[in-house]
Amino acid sequence: MDYQESGNSMNFVFLLALGIVFLVLAAQFESYIHPMVIMLTVPLATLGALIGLWLTGQSINIYSQIGIIMLVGLAAKNGILIVEFSNQLRDRGVEFQQAILQASSQRLRPILMTGITTAAGAIPLVIASGAGAETRFVIGVVVLSGILLATFFTLIVIPVAYSLFARNSSSPEAVAKRLEIELAED
Repeated sequence: MDYQESGNSMNFVFLLALGIVFLVLAAQFESYIHPMVIMLTVPLATLGALIGLWLTGQSINIYSQIGIIMLVGLAAKNGILIVEFSNQLRDRGVEFQQAILQASSQRLRPILMTGITTAAGAIPLVIASGAGAETRFVIGVVVLSGILLATFFTLIVIPVAYSLFARNSSSPEAVAKRLEIELAED
């Protein structure tokens, strides 16, 4: 019974984490489309975590769920890099499709560097031995497999999703400029 209640509370915490990240991103981008594009990486990171658990024969437990919640922020960060830079380029007058291509190519190295360093930081958890190693192993597997898959798919999914969904949207800077013009007219 206690296990069932803790599982249900973790589901609530996971959904709460997703909601908070989405709302913070919506406030930052002043849009619901851009955060939706960014949040597409979260299911991919979760899929990577589940594949890692399956390959190592581990189960979903409190430690793997904590690792998956960590992945929400880690996976969203890479999407933010591409979307934010695309918006900045669009503010500078770069054509929509060119902004996506340029943002993806210029943010490739930072995304790969953060993905590799995060994965490298999880390796000691995976190879640890001694007291408590089994709990660290689960978190390490979740973070390692989740971030590797999320990083790979971020480089593909985010530019495609941005191209499909954000074509008719504007960036936060464009909204601010439009408000300034309207206030100046009054």
